[in-house]
Amino acid sequence: MKAIIPVAGVGTRLRPHTFSHPKVLLNVAGKPIIGHIMDKLIAAGIDEAIVIVGYLGNMVEEWLRKNYSIRFTFVNQTEMLGLAHAIWMCKPHVNPDEPVFIILGDTIFEVDLQPVLQSGISTLGVHEVEDPRRFGVAVTEHGNIIKLVEKPDEPVSKLAIVGLYFIKNAGSLFSSIDYVIENGIRTKGEYQLTDALQLMIERKEPFTTFPVSGWYDCGKPETLLSTNETLLQKKHTTGSYPGCIINNPVFIAENASVENAIIGPNATIGEHAVVSDAIIRDSIIGNGAKVSSIMINNSIIGNSASIGGSPHEINIGDCSEIRLR
Repeated sequence: MKAIIPVAGVGTRLRPHTFSHPKVLLNVAGKPIIGHIMDKLIAAGIDEAIVIVGYLGNMVEEWLRKNYSIRFTFVNQTEMLGLAHAIWMCKPHVNPDEPVFIILGDTIFEVDLQPVLQSGISTLGVHEVEDPRRFGVAVTEHGNIIKLVEKPDEPVSKLAIVGLYFIKNAGSLFSSIDYVIENGIRTKGEYQLTDALQLMIERKEPFTTFPVSGWYDCGKPETLLSTNETLLQKKHTTGSYPGCIINNPVFIAENASVENAIIGPNATIGEHAVVSDAIIRDSIIGNGAKVSSIMINNSIIGNSASIGGSPHEINIGDCSEIRLR
């Protein structure tokens, strides 16, 4: 079973971190985003991945080859023309008679994929949302998808397509994408995978849905931190450190140096990071970062960054109020 993983996006909403690192290599709960994805795919039996890279793609390729031994094919998307175009570039590497599983590279999920990959028909992962205008949505009838709409202006369905697509017949998918591109069919200025899938439905390809209850967005700083918190609650490290108070859940890399600090809750400390005389909660500290003499909350500190403060001495009277920034 092959997986197609598009990771060519620039990640503008996560700048400045994505100026030097691709979004999928940002650390969440002790592991890059794409590491969480790969672990799930391999556990479900995926043994080959086609990774669509672009911006800083060499870093993605290097990290994946270093950390995973499955077969990889890397496809370079030089023009950002939409998700359907990205998938279309993988056509030479996919047998048209085989199924394929597509997962967006910024989607961390909690779902048992084995039943999905054994489905007899195509099926899309969905999650019910209150505001569907940011997503492609699925309109269903008697359990089957009858219509897909990309980022609807009017709420036609609350079932958001979360970026997990099992396509039973890859040839049918690529035939529909061919039609979308050859006929210049664009939505919101791009070739959308939703439009190609809708064409498959119109051509009588059966589609159903499967629920994805655990679906974690990593596209913005606030959602990255929220995902970090959620994942830490499911799995965190334990240990003692000199002069430290650890308020779980936290992740502290084995080779990080932490002393005289209060860590957590919901804090991730990356590899070779150095933390001293600091209070850190609800934050992600990158690999090799140095943090000292400061309190950090709801923050993301990049790899090899250095941040520190200095102590204050205050003598104030009754009923006073002071804020130090």
